[in-house]
Amino acid sequence: MASFDVPEKVVVHPLVLLSAVDHFTRVSRSNKRVVGVLLGKRSKTETGVQIDILNSYAVPFEEDKKNSKIWFLDHNYHENMFSMFKKVNAREKVIGWYSTGPKIRPADIEINEVIRRYTPQPVFCIIDVNPKDDLEIPTQAYVAVPDISDTQTNQTFVHVPSEIGALEAEEVGVEHLLRDIRDTTVSTLSDHVTQKVASLKGLKKRMDTMADYLKKVSAGKLPMNHQIIYNLQDIFNLCPNLQVKELVTALKVNTNDNMLVIYVASLIRSIIALHNLINNKLKNHALEILRREKDQKAQQKILDSAEKKESTDDKEGKKEESKE
Repeated sequence: MASFDVPEKVVVHPLVLLSAVDHFTRVSRSNKRVVGVLLGKRSKTETGVQIDILNSYAVPFEEDKKNSKIWFLDHNYHENMFSMFKKVNAREKVIGWYSTGPKIRPADIEINEVIRRYTPQPVFCIIDVNPKDDLEIPTQAYVAVPDISDTQTNQTFVHVPSEIGALEAEEVGVEHLLRDIRDTTVSTLSDHVTQKVASLKGLKKRMDTMADYLKKVSAGKLPMNHQIIYNLQDIFNLCPNLQVKELVTALKVNTNDNMLVIYVASLIRSIIALHNLINNKLKNHALEILRREKDQKAQQKILDSAEKKESTDDKEGKKEESKE
């Protein structure tokens, strides 16, 4: 593979995100960025090369805030860590490095050249540990390609599409983790509705981005990219035609059926709640009657014991009078 080949996409697995957040939480007390090494594999697809980032580990890193050219990366620590990781899983190779950015900095090209000693085409992944937009994934992937000018050849970063992916075992682990941190006071229905709302917000944001791009292209502010236009056309072709009468009728019938089920379920919940309330009142009334009967028996017992004691005292007084 040539050093300037750009991969088709980069797939970041959940363990990498958790490790980066843990690294940032443990080390970054002054809100500075942290750096680590990415492990994974490269696989060929029909359309290009796909990079799967499966694991990562932290590397000691320091940089001067005033002078971006002054930085330190402990590559000896990296070599020792990689030798230990290699004993555990030899299939995972060094494929790049990560930073908590949140943006590209001037020294990143130099750091990328250091990582290039261990892999011919390192992937630079920025993991935003404090994302401001919940609708976007917190990762951005780049590769360095040569920028040839008249006088010299420099390296520049090119953006690569990235996504979050997981194996079946990783999905199970993430579900258990989310189950532990999920708010138990929120119902499942409310959770589903929240997810639907977030999905609709993300869809609206992307549609606004497409509309803004088309407006700029039509106004001549941006050049036309035929690949983007083809993708937009495919998206529009996949959209259903809502003007078809049969489809509109089917959607109405489906919506009415769902609303009927929700209405009947609400009635059943109300009836069950009212039934439980009545049973609770009857149970409390029966307990109140038992308590009153028990109090009456206790009072009657006290009265009987007092009368018995009084009669005993009278008998003793009469005996003393008869003796005198």
